Amino acid sequence: MYIVPIAWLYVALMMSVAEATNTNGSILGGILTFILYGILPTSIIVYVMGAPNRKKARLAAEKAEDKTPQLQNDDPTKPNP
Repeated sequence: MYIVPIAWLYVALMMSVAEATNTNGSILGGILTFILYGILPTSIIVYVMGAPNRKKARLAAEKAEDKTPQLQNDDPTKPNP
């Protein structure tokens, strides 16, 4: 699942290196290229792709919470004052 984002970050890194080492390029241009073409879109795509897993985890946590017994005020294991 993560092979495509890793590959895209590699491509964006190579683009930023080419931008930074070009005679008309700059280091700032390379950094901005890596952030705007690499990190930003990759983070959005990974977040969107992880939505079903987060939903499953949330539903499982809610289901586990519902199965735990709720303590009542008249619990016999509780000492009376």
